[in-house]
Amino acid sequence: MEKKFDFPTEVVELPTKGLLYPEDSPLSSGTIEMKYMTAKEEDILTNINYLQQGIVIDKLLQSLIVSDVEYDDLLIGDKNALLIAARVLGYGKDYDINYGGEKVTVDLSKLENKKLDKKLFKKGVNEFEFTLPTSGVLVKFKFLTHKDEKEINQEIKGLQKIDKDSNPENSTRLKFMITEVDGDSKKGTIRKFVDNYFLARDSRAFRAYVSSIQPDVDLTFYPEGGPEGGVEIPIGISFLWPDAGI
Repeated sequence: MEKKFDFPTEVVELPTKGLLYPEDSPLSSGTIEMKYMTAKEEDILTNINYLQQGIVIDKLLQSLIVSDVEYDDLLIGDKNALLIAARVLGYGKDYDINYGGEKVTVDLSKLENKKLDKKLFKKGVNEFEFTLPTSGVLVKFKFLTHKDEKEINQEIKGLQKIDKDSNPENSTRLKFMITEVDGDSKKGTIRKFVDNYFLARDSRAFRAYVSSIQPDVDLTFYPEGGPEGGVEIPIGISFLWPDAGI
C-alpha cells in the first residue's frame, strides 16, 4: 500500500484582513493557508525559464498556497505577506542582511502587518479618494492587484520597445491606480491627466498618501545604533536563495 504523507501548513493573516475583497471571494476571510516549502518548490526557485521571465516568485507562491483562491485577485500588500511567510516556511525566520558593514540577523517572524485605519475602508470596496494639494483635483484610486501588476509590466515593455531609453514605470502605475479624476472615470481622461496635468508635487503627495494607508507588511527593523525611525529591511537575492552567497 502506498504511504500517504500529510504536509504541514500554516495560516497567514493578510494585511488587508480581507476587507477589500468581495464578500463572495475566499480572500474576504482575511487569511490564506500555505504549505511548507519542499524539494518541488526548490526546483521552482532554480528554474531558469521562470527566472528569465521574472515569474519565479509567482510560481513559487502559487505552488505553496493551499487555499482555493484566485491568485490574480491578490492585492500586492497581501502578496508581500505571502512572500515573507514563504521564506519563513522554507528556510526559517532568521534572515541575514548587511547593515553598516556588518552582518545583522533579522527575525522575520516578528514582522507585523501595517496598522489599518478602518475608518477609510468600506467592506468589499477597493476605492479611495484624495484631493491633490496643489491643483485641488479630487482623484479616486484603488490598490493594485497581481493582475494589475502583470498588465503594467506588459505595457511598460511595449513602451520600451518603442523607446528603449524611456522609463515609464511611475506614470504607468498611476494610470492603473487612479480610477477617477474630478468625477470622470474614462480611461482616456485618466491617461491624459497623468501625462499632462499631474503636477510633480501632487504626484509625490499622492504617492505618500497611498503608501501611508496601503495594507502591507511593515518591513521596518531597528538595528542597534540605527535611526530612531528604523530602517527598511532590504529584500535581496539571499531572501529566497539563502545559499547564493551574495
